[in-house]
Parts: sequence; structure tokens; C-alpha cells
Amino acid sequence: MAGGSAGNAISGGRTNVRVVVAGDLGTGKSSLIVTAAAETFPGNVPPVLPPTLLPADFYPDRVPLTIIDTSSSLENRGKLAEELRRADAVVLTYACDQPATLDRLSTFWLPELRRLEVKVPVIVVGCKLDLRDEQQQLNLEQVMSPIMQQFREIETCIECSAFNQIQVPEVFYYAQKAVLHPTAPLFDQETQTLKSRCVRALKRIFILCDHDRDGALSDAELNDFQVKCFNAPLQPSEIMGVKKVVQEKLPEGVNDHGLTLTGFLFLHALFIEKGRLETTWTVLRKFGYDNDIKLRDNLLPASFKRAPDQSVELTNDAVEFLKGIFFLFDIDGVCNILCFGLCNCHYGEDDPFEVQKEAWMIIFFEGSLYFKLPSVLRSYKIQFNLTYSILIRMEPYDLLSLTIFFQLHQKDYFPCTFPWGEAPYADAAEKTALGGLLLDGFLSEWALMTLLDPACSLANLTYIGYAGDPASAFRVTRRRRLDRKKQQSERNVFQCFVFGPKYAGKSALLNSHLGRPFSDNYIPTTDECYAVNVVDHIGGAKKTLVLREIPEVGVGTFLSNKESLAACDIAVFVHDSSDENSWKRATELLVEVASHGEESGFEVPCLIIAAKDDLDPYPMAIQNSTRVSQDMGIEAPIPVSMKLGDFNNVFRKIISAAEHPHLSIPETEAGRNRKQYHRLVNRSLMFVSVGAAVAIVGLAAYRVYIARKNTSS
Repeated sequence: MAGGSAGNAISGGRTNVRVVVAGDLGTGKSSLIVTAAAETFPGNVPPVLPPTLLPADFYPDRVPLTIIDTSSSLENRGKLAEELRRADAVVLTYACDQPATLDRLSTFWLPELRRLEVKVPVIVVGCKLDLRDEQQQLNLEQVMSPIMQQFREIETCIECSAFNQIQVPEVFYYAQKAVLHPTAPLFDQETQTLKSRCVRALKRIFILCDHDRDGALSDAELNDFQVKCFNAPLQPSEIMGVKKVVQEKLPEGVNDHGLTLTGFLFLHALFIEKGRLETTWTVLRKFGYDNDIKLRDNLLPASFKRAPDQSVELTNDAVEFLKGIFFLFDIDGVCNILCFGLCNCHYGEDDPFEVQKEAWMIIFFEGSLYFKLPSVLRSYKIQFNLTYSILIRMEPYDLLSLTIFFQLHQKDYFPCTFPWGEAPYADAAEKTALGGLLLDGFLSEWALMTLLDPACSLANLTYIGYAGDPASAFRVTRRRRLDRKKQQSERNVFQCFVFGPKYAGKSALLNSHLGRPFSDNYIPTTDECYAVNVVDHIGGAKKTLVLREIPEVGVGTFLSNKESLAACDIAVFVHDSSDENSWKRATELLVEVASHGEESGFEVPCLIIAAKDDLDPYPMAIQNSTRVSQDMGIEAPIPVSMKLGDFNNVFRKIISAAEHPHLSIPETEAGRNRKQYHRLVNRSLMFVSVGAAVAIVGLAAYRVYIARKNTSS
């Protein structure tokens, strides 16, 4: 990887850099500014210069620079404080021929900046180098080292001579560079190491560039990386040179496949140590990071504007991208992803609870061993939040043992939470016996996240490398009211609310949707939960069905929100077909939900599911169900037995009903009376309108008759 020049660097979106020059009287502030702008030493300069502008083409980053001169007199301290607070960078001057002015930096000027809470890079500049007594030569590094240890805000130190025009342009170049390409977010000067946030970002970038996921950047991948970041390819000899430099300093930084993650990080540390921060910043900004090494806000919109009865889905482009990510890890048609996602890692030098998302993948494959287990565990004990794929191929028994280890020690080694490791995603998708996600489960989790939190879904897509326009990844569906008028829904993801009394079999329905075996153990549901899976629909089409269980105890609270049914494509009401009380409660819930839909305007198709069909039905079950179906205008109950595995195509039937939102909408007695009343009112208004129209026509005819009669007479 060759570092690009500053001219190729991204400036972080800045259109101007404001540098304030401060220091004791007579240290050469004004002469320094004039010489930098005019490239000649001035004969006479005023005590304080007006703002001086260096044009965009003055320095390679092509960002204009505004230089503010200041007065150190007591009467101008208020003005000085105001200018310092507005600064992007501060240049503090001392006179090389006046040692006392150097001492004043640590006794007054630097403490004053802290008192004013000026938290910007500081460039310390020794002016009048030509006037220093040759007998009093000093080592700048030795003199400034203790001061820089005490005041970490000092970015660099330099000495210059405006009279002899020595290193004058460099002063403001370093000031601008400290703003556009700051050191503090990247590098810890005390430990001489990359900061953790920078490491995490670079690891994510490495993952995204390692297309074949072999743990190293090949020559081709390095070249692609170079072109993306610096708009220029690398010659084979340059690639060889880069790898040679790394290998000489860090043998494990290069292997047979190319530049390893360790080598990649080493290169960036080397760039920073050599003062080429613009190289690392160019890379970070090309991959969407801002000056705080967080993805830029414009990449992660906070919300998606939509009506309550609209939803957000992934487009085919996004789905194909996710399939590509999934199949990168497919070996012989068997790919179990135990953990995949973006974790909310708690880290940060100032705030230990600051949350910064990062992409990471831990992929396990069944088969023979890639890495020996102890080395894998050892690497994780060193840094368990390693943001890179660990490919392990081993026998299923060993794989299961390792899975259990991770499950037991996840909190010890993973200082993070997975978006799919917590509600509502944790148990929402179908998994393998080892807890992995196959393709349908993987895509289902993404569909659920997009439905519930599209902004989070977009953030995750961005972190794992989706480079397209967000508009190409998401689509906002048509309003459901319009779907009813069109008598057809075009959605690919349908959300079904599941209502029913206790012991009815709601949870068993959700478990069956996820391919889980039936269990006689009853565990009451107290919180809403989800089950999402792909359903093979009629004609070979695939639709995603999201089941959302609403606990019976929470129905009242749920329906207290007027828009509670807005997100619902279809509602099902589950009852125990052997229990008459269960049936009665299910019909009560049906009436409550139907009434709420009629009152709120968010009417939804409804189906009744007669669960536990393996048991004998209660007396009058058929008559009661027929009566309710006919009275409310919905289909007869669908009998199912989760225990026997007789699902009666219930999930396909739910999808079919949701696709035709104008059908299966229950009508309550109050709703019928309301509609009848509205029809009577409308009919009365029509009669009144017709009567009024006839009267107006009659009056007009009479006026015409009178006018003609008067004319003839």
C-alpha cells in the first residue's frame, strides 16, 4: 500500500481553516504572517494585522486558510479570548533570542488555553531564528519534550526565520494539517501506538478489502484498495517494496497470501510516525469516517419518512449483496454462521460507555480443522473483539465444544452486544442444531431488522461494505389503504399479529414457523416476541412472514394506541379447539381488534386458527365457528396440530390473505350499524342535493319564462 500525497487526501469536508496566532509582544507574530502571505520580509508592519487569507491553492490540500493576528496587551484580552475560542488551530510564538518568551508558553499561554477551554491543535513556533546567539544553541527536541509531555494538545514544534524566510510556509502548513489530519484521534503519543478506535476502523476496512476472506490482502486486493483510496494503481515493484518494508520490521505482517491484518495496522502506524497522517485519514474518509472516526451522519440517516401503514423492505440489490456476503463463507454447500453482525462495543479514551459500532464476523464451518483450537482461544484471550473472520474447520463434536465455550464465556471476552443477540432478534429466526443461521434465517433476520429499525439496518449494511446509494437498498411500500383499493399487496415482507388466550398455542405456532420441534412444556409469554422465516408461496415465489405474538395480558395496553394496527398486514386469532372457553376468549379478542380497526381506520384481514386439532373438539365447535365466520364475514377457522406436525399450509394461507387486503376483514355489529348510518346519511344528503338541484333548475326555467313573456309583450 503506497501512501497518497496530501493532494489526494480528503479534507474531511472542510471549506476553510481558521488559525489564530498568539504569543508575547515582540515575538514576531505579525512578521511571520506577512512573510507567509507575501513571501517577502516586511519593512514595517502594524501592531495587529487584519485577517489574512491564504488561497486554496497555497497548500496541497486545497483548503483556504484564514490567519488571525492577535494583540497580547491587557486591554485586548477579551478580543484575544474570543478569537482563540473560534480557532481551528492555534500557533503560539516565542522569540528564539528571548528565552523568557519560551518559558511563558508553559507558565501562561498553554494554561490560558486550557482555562478558556480551547481544545484545538497547538503549533509551537520559535521565531527570529536568525537572531539567536550562536553561543546559545539548543536542542529543540530536548527543550520541548517535557512541555509536550505536560501539554498533549501541542501537535508539533518548529523554529523559523521570517527575515531569512526559513521554514515560514511550513508553520501554517503544519497548522492546517493538524486540523485536516489530526493526530489525536489516531495515535497515542505516550504509548506510541494506534488508538483503539482507529484500530477498529482499520480492521473493518481490512475486512471489506479482503474479498476472498483468506486473512490477507493479495496483490490484486492491495491494488484495488490503492485505486479506491488514492485513485492511482500500484506497480508490481511498489507492492513488492511495501511488503518488503513490512516483512523486515514485522515478519508476521506478510504471509504467502499477502499483507496480513497485523501488517496492515503496522503500515498505518508507520505512516503516522513518519508524519504522513494524511495517508491514514484519506483511507478512513474514503470508507466513510469523520474526524471522530465514526461513520458520517450523512451515511446513516436517522429515520425513514413513511406513513404509519407503510413499511420498509430490502430491495433485490441489497438482498443480492447479503447473499454474496453469506456465500463468501460457503464451503461445499454447508455454512453455519454462529455469530454475524455489528456489535456495539463500549470503548473510548474519554468515555468508557461511548458506543461505537464496528463490523465483525466470526464464522464457523463444519469439516476439518483450519486452525488448532488452542491458538484460536489464545488469540481471543489476547483480544477477543478482533474484528476479523476466524475460519475454523473441525469435526462437529469439536465445533460443538467450541460453541459451548463461546456461549459460556461470551460476557468475559465480548465487551459488546449483538443486534441479533438481544430481543427482538435473539430467537426470531430458524437456526441449525448448532445455533447457526442458514441463508433463509440470515436473510430473515435482516428483513426483520429492516422492518423494525430501517436506520439500524442501513447502518449495518454500510459497516459490512454496502457501497451503493441507500435508495438502492431500501424501498418504502405502498400504503395499505391503497393496497385495499388496488385489491392486491406488492409487499415481500408481511407482518402478522398473533392474538389468543393463554394455553391456546400461540408460541407453538411461532416455534413451528421456525422449524422447532413441538414441546409439551408450557412457558407463558409475558412480552411480545417475533418469529420470522421465508415461506415458499404459490408459483415458486418466496415471501417473508413475520409473526408477532401479542400476549393476552398486554392486548388492552397494545390497543390503547390508535396506530397500533397500522403496521399489521394480517391478524390471526389462535384458540384451543378442544376448549370452549378458549374459543370464547379468542372471539372476544377478534371483536376487540376488529372494533379498533374500524374506529382507527386501520382495518386488517383476520384469520382464525383452531390449534390442537389432535384433541377432540368441544361440543358445538363447528356450529359456533361457522356462525362467527358468517356473522363477521371471514373465512372458517384453519385447523392445525403443531404436535402432529399438521400445519395445513397455515403460513401460506396467512400470506395469501395478506396479499389480498380487501378480503377477510371482519365486520362487527357496531361497524355494520355505523356503516348503515353513514349510508342513510349519504342517501339523505343525496336526496337533499337532488331536490336542491331540481329547485335551482325550476327557478332558472321560471326566470327564462318571465323574461320571454316580458319581451313578447
